[in-house]
Amino acid sequence: MDYTIERSEKYAVITLKEEQFSEEIPGLFEEQARELLREDYHNLIVVMNQAREIDSAGVMTLRKIIRLCTTGLGILVIVTQSDEFTDLLEDSSIPDLLVLPTLEEAIDAVFMHDLENEFGAGDDDDYDAEDYEGISESNEP
Repeated sequence: MDYTIERSEKYAVITLKEEQFSEEIPGLFEEQARELLREDYHNLIVVMNQAREIDSAGVMTLRKIIRLCTTGLGILVIVTQSDEFTDLLEDSSIPDLLVLPTLEEAIDAVFMHDLENEFGAGDDDDYDAEDYEGISESNEP
């Protein structure tokens, strides 16, 4: 498998330089993705600009890695500018798969996802009914 990895504080970018995400490539990709997850990179961006094909093993691998990323409150983002490959991915009906055309958009998606997790993790106990005693709703303007 021909690839490069760039690590950042919040995410890792795997750039695959393969035309097919099939045969032995998905297994090798899964091993590398699992290694990154063990290193605490739960936000993975996979640049697949050269990919043109995906087989059932590739689809299953993406499903597994998405599930592993989301378990760690992360996200998997596929970057491709190929409309044909995007259509193949969409036809595969992979839940929670995010496909974007540029690396910049993928990085923005990671930061937005992290913000959503931070806001979602806030305490809902901030509302205390005692603080509002004596205040009533009014229908008058």
